Amino acid sequence: MVFSDVPANTIWKLVPGREPEVLEKDSPGACGNGFDGRGRLYTCESRARRLVRWSATGKPEVLADRWQGKRLNAPNDVVVRRDGHVYFTDPAFGYQLDQRELDFYGVFHLTPAGELELVVASQTRPNGVALSPDGRRLYVSFVEERAVREYALDGRGRASNERRLIVRLGAPPGGLAVDDRNQIYVAANDVLVFSEDGRMLDQIKIPERPSNCAVGGPKRNLLFVTARTSVYIVPLDQEAAERLVP
Repeated sequence: MVFSDVPANTIWKLVPGREPEVLEKDSPGACGNGFDGRGRLYTCESRARRLVRWSATGKPEVLADRWQGKRLNAPNDVVVRRDGHVYFTDPAFGYQLDQRELDFYGVFHLTPAGELELVVASQTRPNGVALSPDGRRLYVSFVEERAVREYALDGRGRASNERRLIVRLGAPPGGLAVDDRNQIYVAANDVLVFSEDGRMLDQIKIPERPSNCAVGGPKRNLLFVTARTSVYIVPLDQEAAERLVP
């Protein structure tokens, strides 16, 4: 697992059972990370206001930093489809609000050819982003709405058929993850688990408020959760995940 310590501007590598390793120091606001099918790491650098991809030599290649000549707000989270289509959110928080050149908060699509497309321009802030296992659905959490929207994706990576899939969350949502059974994990006050049709299935208690989550492990049966001061690893209990919470 790769995760960012945002206040410390540091990117870490975590292998269960080993001590964490520093991948990058003094990163300009490293936030969300993602891997493509070739194992290349993508990072949202919120302070530098750009999306980068790391080369084999450890140098960042800038993939996106402007939309129609204006600087991005503060890229926050990123996910990469198996065929190379990239999706990332571009909100702004705190001091970032004073630096905006765009008059909206965006969700962007970067094609394998390097063309940047706007998925949605919103007046509410997108945060986490995730894909369904088959790559045909895109999920985005929105802070002020306390909701998760779903988009259909076609073979060219284009998004359509927006709908609010998960609504009335009890806290502003952060990051998202989707497991191989199409169950959606939402970092809020705890980690909430939903079915692919938006029904709440379970609530995973975390000792401190989570910020993001990812499904991984050799059998993809572990949930990695970043929180305010710690990273938690939660074995996924299939029976509990199927239980409908009242």
